[in-house]
Amino acid sequence: MKRFARPRTGAAAVVSVLSLALVTGCSGSGSGSGSDAKDGDKDAAAAAKPLSDSELGKLIITAADAKGFKVSPVSKTQAFAASKKDVKVVDEKCAPLAYVLTGFAPGDSASFVSRMAQEDPTAKASASPTKDMEDMTPEELEKALGSITDALGSTMTIVSLSSYEGDGAKETMSSVSEALKGCGGGFTATAEDGPQKFSKVVGEKASGNGDESVAFAADGDAEKSPLTVHAEVVRHGNTVATYYSLSLAALAGDGKAAAYSVPAALIKVQTAKLG
Repeated sequence: MKRFARPRTGAAAVVSVLSLALVTGCSGSGSGSGSDAKDGDKDAAAAAKPLSDSELGKLIITAADAKGFKVSPVSKTQAFAASKKDVKVVDEKCAPLAYVLTGFAPGDSASFVSRMAQEDPTAKASASPTKDMEDMTPEELEKALGSITDALGSTMTIVSLSSYEGDGAKETMSSVSEALKGCGGGFTATAEDGPQKFSKVVGEKASGNGDESVAFAADGDAEKSPLTVHAEVVRHGNTVATYYSLSLAALAGDGKAAAYSVPAALIKVQTAKLG
């Protein structure tokens, strides 16, 4: 069964099942939340004409922007559902969270684009070995295994931009905040391949970027293994940026996987492009 967004990586077969926009599992610091709308909010932007898909495409991060990340379009094999309308949520008030965790716009947007950003293991790991394992010296084998560990320790993030008419972006942020208040006990999202249950959702400390921002984590499962994922939603005028991150180590079932969050570098770069 597909589980949220399953980013594919060449590092190992164990990581090749990153289905659906993976659950935002939260550990604990949870009273967190987000930033209120800033005094310098661009009110004029809220009434402005929404950006088109092509305009958003010029604003979303690229590999050239995000150093240390591989950036590519989200493929069909990585998606929880073929389209947003195929995502069904039993409790409608939790739908904005479900959309973020399945890689779609949290509100009724006029336009939408998304990208998959994976930390590049080669940025911190040694080059792939050229020898067969049985031909390696103990030192070479240790180095090769270290590279695999680095790859599994990386994070995959679905970054999306959506643009809204009128007060749509503000209303979308409100719906996300309300969902966090009312969906702490979890919810279930369903698509063609079956349901994805989230057992817990908690607020986390947001980055404070944009006009307002909200962050949260959710506990769920990937192929019956517990999994924690993290997300942040940031409004820039009438454009909303969402970030949904998953640890490949956690996905592979590493119970000792290091704590992680949405990469601050990605939020910083995307914020800069949105001005």
